[in-house]
Amino acid sequence: MNSRLVLVNIGRWFILLFIQILLLRNLSFYNMATPFVYVLFLLLVPFGTPNLLLYLIAFITGLTLDAFYDTLGVHAAACVALAFVRILFISVTMNRDGFDEPEPTLGNMGFKWFVIYATLCTLAHHFVLFFLETFRLTEISYTLLRCVFSIIFTLFTVILIEFIFYNRRMR
Repeated sequence: MNSRLVLVNIGRWFILLFIQILLLRNLSFYNMATPFVYVLFLLLVPFGTPNLLLYLIAFITGLTLDAFYDTLGVHAAACVALAFVRILFISVTMNRDGFDEPEPTLGNMGFKWFVIYATLCTLAHHFVLFFLETFRLTEISYTLLRCVFSIIFTLFTVILIEFIFYNRRMR
């Protein structure tokens, strides 16, 4: 990985966490839909990143959010679950040896692949996050509804951000 790519990802990490913590922390629609745009950082980590480093980055990202949200490891567990699903999805859908593109962005991978990828990773993240947050099955319908609305809201914002910074590569 080159130094420019590392600096871009460090900047992306700070910007997305800054937006999440300062702007979106208290944004919630009727306590049902909350956007978590910081997952975009974990989605866009370059392909060549070793799995152990990806887990470590996901854990540190989640732990940073836990410190600001006053949650006890909920975001860390959700980010590690997202990293696990990301590794599985990429290993199933792509040839590990021949990565043509350095990052799994919308412009590099195409709309269909990116939407499926973002949906599965966000689904895993949100299910772990909300079920660990409530931690009781008596409110399963409310938790599932919150999860679905938050997934839709998060995916909308992630895809909107990707379209804003859309850079189409010629194949």
